[in-house]
Amino acid sequence: MKAPKARILVVEDDAALLRGLLDVLVYNGYEVKGVEDGGRALDTGLKEVFDLILLDVMLPTLDGFSICKEIRKKKPTQGIIMITAKGSEDDIVTGFNAGADDYISKPFSLREVMVRVEAVLRRTGKNPGDIDIRFRDIFFDGKNLIAAYQDQIAELTRKEMDIIAYLHRHRDRIVSKKELLIEVWHYADADIETRTVDIHMLKLRKKIASLIGDMPFVNTIRGEGYRLESEK
Repeated sequence: MKAPKARILVVEDDAALLRGLLDVLVYNGYEVKGVEDGGRALDTGLKEVFDLILLDVMLPTLDGFSICKEIRKKKPTQGIIMITAKGSEDDIVTGFNAGADDYISKPFSLREVMVRVEAVLRRTGKNPGDIDIRFRDIFFDGKNLIAAYQDQIAELTRKEMDIIAYLHRHRDRIVSKKELLIEVWHYADADIETRTVDIHMLKLRKKIASLIGDMPFVNTIRGEGYRLESEK
């Protein structure tokens, strides 16, 4: 018998949905633990070791965003996927701001769950943006996750730094959204419907704009992808 591929904590207060997720993950070879209460989930997530946490937003005693923030503080490399209400972009953005690696919107297919789970597990422990970059007079500190320009500083998420690092490495060409999903998010199936890249790019552009104003930095080439503005 093969050893489990990874250990996953599933936090969901809908008992039927929790059981379904646990069954699917066990079927695919993972070791799992289910929790229905937010306060207990935080305690479990901090005390025990998990490769990934699937975390619902609406929970008894403590919401998923608060749990995500607290776990991210204590365990910076912990893989976390938020489970959000369908069509709630505010929840998605708030989840990313809290430190989530990805999201799944209800209702979801089992295929989508496995694509996102496997992608985050491939990413865990591998930070392509864990480097220092200086580009267009902005200093990107990949270890401390900050961008500095003159006397201004903006905090970055790990994923935002990974995006900068990948675009910088390939700054001589256009990088497609599909390529980013494969190389930065580690999706095995990059054809899955997701607004992850769009939301991250929007947030990243706002942070860069807070440093350098309206000067272009990441260009969108319609129908093609993204490219860093060339240095003059």
